[in-house]
Amino acid sequence: MKSSRLLLALLAFGAITASAQEKVLNLYSARHYQTDEALYANFTRQTGIRINRIEAKEDELLERIRNEGANSPADIFLTVDAARLAKADELGLFAAVKSKTLEQRIPASLRSPDWFAFSTRARVIVANKDTVKAGDVQNYEDLASPKLKGKVCSRSGSHPYNISLMAALIAHMGEAKAEEWARGVVANFARAPKGGDTDQIKSVAAGECGVAVSNSYYLARLLRSEKPEDRRMMERVSIIWPNQNSFGTHINISGGGMLKTAPNKESAVKFLEYLASDDAQRYFADGNNEWPAVASVVVKNPALEAMGKFKADSLPVATLAKNAVAAQRIYDRAGWK
Repeated sequence: MKSSRLLLALLAFGAITASAQEKVLNLYSARHYQTDEALYANFTRQTGIRINRIEAKEDELLERIRNEGANSPADIFLTVDAARLAKADELGLFAAVKSKTLEQRIPASLRSPDWFAFSTRARVIVANKDTVKAGDVQNYEDLASPKLKGKVCSRSGSHPYNISLMAALIAHMGEAKAEEWARGVVANFARAPKGGDTDQIKSVAAGECGVAVSNSYYLARLLRSEKPEDRRMMERVSIIWPNQNSFGTHINISGGGMLKTAPNKESAVKFLEYLASDDAQRYFADGNNEWPAVASVVVKNPALEAMGKFKADSLPVATLAKNAVAAQRIYDRAGWK
């Protein structure tokens, strides 16, 4: 009887030990792209570290992490847009990561001490070919020109994509001129802000408005679409890379960082370093028609190639994060709802 009890105890201890030795990574992700499945599966194959993933909207995940507090199982938070990463940073959720691999692979302009960009996207201008002259809108500043009175469509001024654009304009123009610009754009609205970037593109193509601003990957998706109606829509619009003769087209990011309360810090750092590898960069960027953060990595994407090369704004993404609060205040004062 005693020997049976001893055997059961030994078996139980062995199971606990094996469980304790299993390497895991708990990932909270606001990315929802099918190619990420291959990205995560490849990491597990390479490292033996199993990924437990929870996907939800950014605000939901941040609120969950805050509510979980010191007992949060989350190791990594992944999301899109510098403004959202800034919000997590402002809440004190990220831990500083020291990694030679990340420092060597990710350009200084695409990282902060606490989080890293792993892909980039551009915020471009879309114009109706029939109603807007190409020469009338070559820069973000032109969106406030009286020539575009009643022709500008936009999504909400509280959306992170627009907040990050405004944060960049604050850095380049100063707060006073940035607010003057915002008021000029509001005066040019064809309608009240609504919908997402794809809605703005559709409105431009339909002639409801003459111009709008969109993230580049929405355009790439439509260019790669197999639906005839999407291809016809894209034939009616021009894609304009803004500010090619000044500071360049605004760039934003998809990225993430390790949480202060991460229970699996070693696995978390390995995962961040993995995301900077050549294979992961291709998965990470091409999954949403973006560009890799690592300059040496080449992604073969016919839609991005068709859109052409452009001069990108070299403003550090950490600056976008720093100006996010001021950007929202400007939109509020300008009446950009």
